[in-house]
Amino acid sequence: MQHGPAVRRRKLGAELRALRTGAGFTSGEAARLVGWHQSKVSRIETGASGVKPADVRLLLDAYAVRDSQLRELLLVLAGSDESTGRHHWWHAYRGVLPPTYRDFISLESQASAMRTLETSVVPGLLQTPEYARAVTRAAVDGLDDERLDALVEVRLARQDVLRSQPPLELSAVLDEAVLRREVGGPEMMTRQLERLVEAARLPQVRLQVLPFAAGAHIGVTGPFVIFSFSSTSDLDVVVLDHLTSSLYLERKEDLQAYTEAFNALQFHALSPEDSLDYIAAIGGGA
Repeated sequence: MQHGPAVRRRKLGAELRALRTGAGFTSGEAARLVGWHQSKVSRIETGASGVKPADVRLLLDAYAVRDSQLRELLLVLAGSDESTGRHHWWHAYRGVLPPTYRDFISLESQASAMRTLETSVVPGLLQTPEYARAVTRAAVDGLDDERLDALVEVRLARQDVLRSQPPLELSAVLDEAVLRREVGGPEMMTRQLERLVEAARLPQVRLQVLPFAAGAHIGVTGPFVIFSFSSTSDLDVVVLDHLTSSLYLERKEDLQAYTEAFNALQFHALSPEDSLDYIAAIGGGA
């Protein structure tokens, strides 16, 4: 279990090591190609030290890596500030967002798929502006209006990943408590449930409800997110949110455990079709 930046360094280093060996170079040969000492290559590959985006480019060029998606993903893991398309927009909010949240958004922007269990609130990618404001105000104490506005802007800007090409594939399991918790009053909650129904009809969104009738389940310990990447499964990561930070799990056994847990939750949840009807029925009675 690691904090985001450490996980990113280790994952970046592991991928660079795999690319080097795939290109047929020893660490010493790679170092000579880019004019470094061998120890620098070793520190980067083990995640012992950070690496600048410019150094990552040198290595990728030396290894003849031409896959633009993979190159961009690795540059994001290195902390690249260069903006292309929908990526890196969050740097404009550096003064507002804590580092762990920026890490989360950068992973979200590059992921091909996201699986999430939510037990308390609607996932950020599916929130209405009013709901996002009410949840943010309740979750972060002492916010002035300017900072609250900025955090809501970030929440809504994140939703662009569902409209990009290709869009992020979102699979979400929502505990019924998410639908029943009246955030902002009945009218606001009705609009939020309508938004969920609209989202559930999108081809890139799979939404399932875990009703109270399902009883205790493996997700009662709390929400989690699994990010997957089309370029390489070695970069997949589990994110656990806490009150003041996020924790990132990268070990294969952790990924397997949470993947199996999510599959079990989907099995016990209502089907996407029945979930849509269930949400609509709750919204009609809200």
